[in-house]
Amino acid sequence: MRLPNGENLDIMTVPEAIIPKKTTRKKPLPEKKKMIARDISWLSFNARVLQEASDKTVPLHERIRFLGIFSNNLDEFFRVRVATLKRMMSFGKAGKMHLEENPDKILDEIQTRVIEQQREFDLVWKDIATEMEAQHIFLRTEKQLNKEQQKFVLNYFNEQVRTNIIPLMIESIQQFPILRDKSIYLAIVLARQDNSVRQKFALIEIPTTVLPRFIILPSKPGEHDIILLEDLVRFCLPNIFSYFGYDKFSAHIIKVTRDAELDIDNDISDSLIHQIEKGLKDRRKGKPVRFVYDKDIDPLLLEYLMRRQGLSGKDNLIPGARIHNFKDFMDFPESIFPPHLHRKTFTHPLFLNAPSVMHVIQQQDVMLHFPYHSFDTIIDLLREAAIDPNVSSIKITAYRLARNSKIVNALVNAVRNGKQVTVVLELRARFDEAANLDWKSRLEEEGVKVLLGIPNMKIHAKLCVIKKRIGTKTLQCGFISTGNLNERTARVYGDHCLLTTNRAIIADMNRIFSYLETPRHDIKILEGCKTLPVSPLNMRDTFLRLMDREIKNAKHKKKAAITVKMNSLSDAVLIAKLYEAAKAGVDVKMVIRGICCAYTENKKWKKNITAVSIVDEYLEHARVFIFHHGGQEKVYIASCDWMIRNLDHRVEAAAPITDPAIRQELIDIMNIQLSGNVKARVLDNEQTNQYRKDGDKKVRTQIEIYKYLHEKQYH
Repeated sequence: MRLPNGENLDIMTVPEAIIPKKTTRKKPLPEKKKMIARDISWLSFNARVLQEASDKTVPLHERIRFLGIFSNNLDEFFRVRVATLKRMMSFGKAGKMHLEENPDKILDEIQTRVIEQQREFDLVWKDIATEMEAQHIFLRTEKQLNKEQQKFVLNYFNEQVRTNIIPLMIESIQQFPILRDKSIYLAIVLARQDNSVRQKFALIEIPTTVLPRFIILPSKPGEHDIILLEDLVRFCLPNIFSYFGYDKFSAHIIKVTRDAELDIDNDISDSLIHQIEKGLKDRRKGKPVRFVYDKDIDPLLLEYLMRRQGLSGKDNLIPGARIHNFKDFMDFPESIFPPHLHRKTFTHPLFLNAPSVMHVIQQQDVMLHFPYHSFDTIIDLLREAAIDPNVSSIKITAYRLARNSKIVNALVNAVRNGKQVTVVLELRARFDEAANLDWKSRLEEEGVKVLLGIPNMKIHAKLCVIKKRIGTKTLQCGFISTGNLNERTARVYGDHCLLTTNRAIIADMNRIFSYLETPRHDIKILEGCKTLPVSPLNMRDTFLRLMDREIKNAKHKKKAAITVKMNSLSDAVLIAKLYEAAKAGVDVKMVIRGICCAYTENKKWKKNITAVSIVDEYLEHARVFIFHHGGQEKVYIASCDWMIRNLDHRVEAAAPITDPAIRQELIDIMNIQLSGNVKARVLDNEQTNQYRKDGDKKVRTQIEIYKYLHEKQYH
């Protein structure tokens, strides 16, 4: 049974060819009390996002965007993690033993913390709304429109909205309609002022998928008036229900969050496509895991809605303010704000005036750091390969692609130019399943060889190998990245990408592609990898071995240090090893953006763990691992976090950085991040998200990294 987080309740269902013969768990799992509950740590991370929204030094438009990010994060948390916990409870002891000891208690704590965060969210939004008004930006309700705006709203409704809504008279519907996940609804009480007829209930789905949520109204000079689409519909309720004879309306927003799990079995074949298509349809009918409503809703209407949906007080009922689905606020109109001076991406100096990307990387390895460096270099490399008559093949993995992917465009043109192109497409990339199904069809129509994946494994490694033949010589180059091959997210996600012709690295990437291409997916193929640690084979063991050396050096009074950066840390075995390192006196430093299940302070340790989380304009997405190694630092970049799903149930790859200059560059960047004291929060045992205040000089890490890379001289 595959859980939404990618972990399996019963790993015995995995075919033998997938599981390495030697177990990678050398030591028993530590007691659960030695780790922070994963879901509670995640809520602590989302609280850091809310901190950014509350920070008055952040530009107003960015503060609104962070509220949208917070809301979107919380939606996905309920769709996946809360849904998982509820499923675990239904599995009884088997589910509890595999993942969490007390899912019922965790669910109770989630409910408490979410309600607390919702109160904080409402206060932050109230503060932002006040600041918006100070900047002459007003969100108008249906009751605050002047005559000109009322006329505009009625015209807009008749021309754009009317044909996109159909009211549901829910009391006359025998089968209560399935409320869509991600949608918001107006729940309406229809009545007459003179009480001459019995009141009735109705629902209207707000059509935010086809119409903008924010409508800019005619406004006074120097002011900007905006109305939300649902308030525009509220204003027009008398028109919508005119033929019923009602003249009194009470309307409040509700929304349902549903279990987003796709039940997919182990058969990777054409049937997987049908399973995903069916799963996407079933997802719309997933069990409700949260019901959010306006706290001022009519009590009789609320009771009716709960009863018809089979909800009870145990179903994460979240009372909120007037506005819901704040995720849409990520797209709040930018045009009404003063221009925000973003740090511009720039081309890596080594490629600035180079006629060929391949020529540069044949001379030396290059590391791109997104979003500081332009992602165009990757697109240029693939375009170059597409038209170079000496290029014979391109192999690449794809997890999440941009909507109008330039990567796909380059690959399609490579096929048209006679190249053999293989794309490993992960159909099970959560919430991108439908998009990747569409990409599969388009790529195959163009003649691209599309590989779909492995039973019980997601292909999460970010790899590309380009093969070029000149005379009797075969030259190969490629890249390995910490982030998705997505030009849109590369503008805001902090990632590293190594462009290389290193024969050992390329050879191992070819082995990974061979493993993915072989029908039986024989794990012995991966055993041939001598340079890249790979999951599910030896990634955990590699890091355990490197940490053991640091522990040994610390015990012998030698300098020992471990520095890691990742999105999430929840693997019990690796956390236990970090504890062992701290106890021995190893200098352990961590930059963890999201989930951190590790405690960082213990009286029994010689050195506490230094851990920070950085939340700022860019999303910190890179994974970096540095081991002092007796002064000869071992440095890796990787696509994986230290989580069970990444290490045991995904194909992942880590790349050692062998070039001394690039290795030092990564160490310098990590040192900048560890010195941050503006946007860095300390990850203490209680995960209270206190800002780090060390140092005399203010260090905002993303600005300092930009300066470092922008001013860096290359030879």
